[in-house]
Amino acid sequence: MLVDPFRLSPLPALLVLVVALGWAPVARAEATAPSVQERNKAIAMRVFDQNFNQGRFEVAGEIYAPEFKNHGLHRDADLTEDQQAVHDEERAFPDLHMTVDLLLAEGDLVTAVWTFRGTHTHGGYGGLPATGTSIAMRGITVWRIVDGKIRDEWSSFNELGAYAQVLAHVKGALFAALLTLVALIIALERAAVWAVRTLLRRGASTRSR
Repeated sequence: MLVDPFRLSPLPALLVLVVALGWAPVARAEATAPSVQERNKAIAMRVFDQNFNQGRFEVAGEIYAPEFKNHGLHRDADLTEDQQAVHDEERAFPDLHMTVDLLLAEGDLVTAVWTFRGTHTHGGYGGLPATGTSIAMRGITVWRIVDGKIRDEWSSFNELGAYAQVLAHVKGALFAALLTLVALIIALERAAVWAVRTLLRRGASTRSR
């Protein structure tokens, strides 16, 4: 004869029910809570959406750690210098827009493949005057995020390609300027030759008298 312990006492069944009811909210919370990687990706997206596309420079203090470093090939830039570069880009490209093509997160690192688009309507980009060039440039950035703030950055992008787009846009104007310069040189040369000949003729006329 089999004995059903739950028929002998309701206590085990009651314990099972209490544990199940207590565990359910915890399981739901764990299922809905974003992972560290998802939170880090959201922080990275704020750089593109708010800092670049909306020009909200005041959010930098919320996104970046005070000890932030942008690690360049030859030297590092602190947060002040990094944000000044963003200001300069916003000034040179008032319609600047960044799109994220790929966003990956692993551990405390977030990698973003992005595309920069804008029209060069103001001076300040690489020391160039405004050219009206529409530029598209792709790059990649890796951030290290600690305690909810970006502490390190490594970026690489095709800046030479951007300059090439500017040159391609203004090559007609440059060619016209070159032709104007050549014409001016020829005109000055002819004027100098005419002046020398005139002086020589006057000198010869004076001696003949």
